[in-house]
Amino acid sequence: MKANRKYITLLLLIVFGISCGVLAGAFFGLTHDLPQIQALKSYVPSAITRIHSADGVILSELFMEKRRPVTLDDIPYFLKAGLVATEDRNFYRHSGIDLKGILRALIRDIQARQFVEGASTITQQLAKTLFLTSSKTLPRKIKEAILAFQIERRYTKNEILALYLNQIYLGSGAYGVESAARIFFDKSVKHLNLPECALLAAMPKAPSRFSPLVNRELAEKRRNIVLRQMLATGIIQEDEYQNALKTPVATAGNKNTASKSPDFVEYAKRELEKNLGPYQLYKGGLNIYSTLSYEMQSAAESAIQKGLADLESRMKTQGVPVSALQAALIALQVDSGAILAMVGGKDYYESSYNRATMAKRQPGSAFKPIIYALAVENGFSQNQMVLDAPVAFKNSPSQEPWQPQNFSKTYSGEITFRHALAKSKNIPAVRLIQMLGPSAVVQFARTMGISSGLAPELSLALGTAEVSLLDLTRSYSVFPNKGSAVKPLSIIAVDDSTGRTIWHPKAEKKVVMSEAGAAIVTDMLVAVVQEGTGRKAKKLHRPVAGKTGTTDDFKDALFVGFSPEITVGVWVGQDNSESLGKGETGAKAALPIWTAFMSAVLKDRPYRHFGIPDSVSQVYMDPRTGDLTTDDKPGAVKILVRKP
Repeated sequence: MKANRKYITLLLLIVFGISCGVLAGAFFGLTHDLPQIQALKSYVPSAITRIHSADGVILSELFMEKRRPVTLDDIPYFLKAGLVATEDRNFYRHSGIDLKGILRALIRDIQARQFVEGASTITQQLAKTLFLTSSKTLPRKIKEAILAFQIERRYTKNEILALYLNQIYLGSGAYGVESAARIFFDKSVKHLNLPECALLAAMPKAPSRFSPLVNRELAEKRRNIVLRQMLATGIIQEDEYQNALKTPVATAGNKNTASKSPDFVEYAKRELEKNLGPYQLYKGGLNIYSTLSYEMQSAAESAIQKGLADLESRMKTQGVPVSALQAALIALQVDSGAILAMVGGKDYYESSYNRATMAKRQPGSAFKPIIYALAVENGFSQNQMVLDAPVAFKNSPSQEPWQPQNFSKTYSGEITFRHALAKSKNIPAVRLIQMLGPSAVVQFARTMGISSGLAPELSLALGTAEVSLLDLTRSYSVFPNKGSAVKPLSIIAVDDSTGRTIWHPKAEKKVVMSEAGAAIVTDMLVAVVQEGTGRKAKKLHRPVAGKTGTTDDFKDALFVGFSPEITVGVWVGQDNSESLGKGETGAKAALPIWTAFMSAVLKDRPYRHFGIPDSVSQVYMDPRTGDLTTDDKPGAVKILVRKP
């Protein structure tokens, strides 16, 4: 019996020894390469990353904005308190990790079968920011926790908070709150007000997404969440909360940037941060080759400035305020989706808000080609007749009938689809969407690239749903691109400091309509230029197509159109959504900008026609009756129709 006890005891000691060895080995494996905490306050300069245009111009040089350390006393209370309330409410009570938070996150991760919630404290985030990678792995999380304990033993809570606020990445190249305050608001952090403090406190969760220079609307939503948390935790009172909510996000733009096309650079940086991470982007000394043509960008900026100057003169004649007047332009390569030019406003350094990508405004009649495209895909022909006459739609017995009107307030009776689109008639488009079904139109618009929410209503025919200029322009590219939708692309390739290519994005292409349908809609949009509201583009003496758009009370003016190679969208309007003045339609306010740009970029390009697939035929149509006829009939119009 005693021998057995000795044997069991010896066995237990051996097992215990092996277990200790394994644990010690695991601990050493996780900690042997951990950095020294003494290096916490050190600053290491980074190599410069350069963004190149497709035609060889350096658009911007990116580097980690040199940290400007500030004391905790210089940081506003609202920023400190708002960040703690948002990122780590138990900051002053834990020892580096939050066990309850870890348990809660673990349950969510198990349910999702992946790392979806990190439960990192401010101390853990500080450790990760300075010493570790962003990969969501168990070994990294363990190292993060060990470093957090070490940091907590060495520094006080206020010292940790000060280090965090001076080190954390806050988007758009800003490391630390002082750099962020200067980049976003062009002022020192100590001068920030409550809404600005809440915005910075909102950034650590996803700085690449929530940067106000990248997406102002998303930044404002995230800021408001932080404000609600500050109210719930007693940091601010109800009146302060309400006043802060009403304050729009206003950024100064980074005046220290040397970007030659800042709207595009900020857009590209968002993609780069998402795919490479901010550390590699701002410290890695990369060479980034973009899709942007600096020659086209210069032409776009010139066209915008000239068009706005002419419009401003007309508005002043009418006595219309011009202080909020803005314009945007986006140019895409048809087959690849490459962004060739991007202008988000008349002056980035006065307002960094990118109206080409962020703003969502009503497109007016510029939405109609999507409806006609679905009709063509459903077997309708452009010589089909539709009634252009007053109509009323009763949605329910309790509501007044909806009575849409043509912009001109005149009606033409039975007309062809081609003529209805060329003359931008509202009633035929409403009748058509009723036949197709609003839900079918919404679904089709999504496949073409419209990402914003579209309500399945008949008023879609009038362009009442808000969309971004980039999405709308992207959807038009489907027509000259033989029915394929392509995701916009800003980067060609990224090379590291040794010249090795580390990222080469591929074009994402999807067939969304037939070649025949795309060619027929293109032909109909050529008619807009040759016979309809886009006639000013005829002076290009090139095969081009497009559509005007004007919203109620002349608040928004658009023209979106294309050559066989390039699709371009132009929007003109006021940031306060006020009128541009009577008569300032898409044809008058936006089309001249589009034409000036296309004239500059097409002048040295080969003359090209739109492709005609084998699945369609060229025939002649009587424009009054829609009947097919011969080419010798007076007034006959050549059109494309599907082959039987």
